[in-house]
Amino acid sequence: MRYPILVALLLISVSVTLAQKIHAHNDYAKTRPFVDAYEQRADFIEADVWLQDGKLVVCHDKPTIIAPTLDSLYLKPIVKLFEQNKGKVSPDRDYTFGLVIDVKDTPADVLPKLLAMLQKNLACFNRSANTKAIQVIISGNRPRIETYLDYPLLKFDGRPSEVYDQETLQRVAMISDNFYSYSRWDGIGDIPSDDRDKLKRVIKRAHNDSEPIRFWGIPDMPNAWKQVKKLGVDIINTDKVSECVQVMR
Repeated sequence: MRYPILVALLLISVSVTLAQKIHAHNDYAKTRPFVDAYEQRADFIEADVWLQDGKLVVCHDKPTIIAPTLDSLYLKPIVKLFEQNKGKVSPDRDYTFGLVIDVKDTPADVLPKLLAMLQKNLACFNRSANTKAIQVIISGNRPRIETYLDYPLLKFDGRPSEVYDQETLQRVAMISDNFYSYSRWDGIGDIPSDDRDKLKRVIKRAHNDSEPIRFWGIPDMPNAWKQVKKLGVDIINTDKVSECVQVMR
């Protein structure tokens, strides 16, 4: 009669708490774009991308001067890491990440150019062939939902307001939304109960679709990170990657 209790205790003892997933927001604006987020093992690394003179460039606002290219800041360094680590992005065999491309221009112009660049290094960017490849995720100006299946190699940043059929849902990497659509909380103390209820509802809806959820615009401080984690938020959106890693992992 003691065996069920022993089994339960064994299961508890071997249970593993998954590390908090962290999204490096506006990574390109940092002193060391890509490098710092990579060294901190961020799960998602974000770059705002525009089309300038036929090239994909990285900057926050529409470029008026020559901006650094997506290739130079992200794609080439990623390829180099795969070469150094024999088919992996890191000596840590378990580590990989999502490269989140926040499209600022027309997706019909940006995405074909992006795909052409990725297809030059499929071992690095095709997760169907290499489970440790970098998953490229399209956010910002996304194409129409019914065209998601037309873009091999890419996944998409979903929204709670959107409806997906089961096939298209497989191309959604996460559900994201603006925190301020649900709460004006400043990060001090506890999230107001009414706001918590609204957040819990949208979190549950994402989880019912087996999708992780992220909110941008949360107060970027330790108390807020901990509070949203308690609610079930899977991915912490932050500009303070190093501090967030220290606090949350």
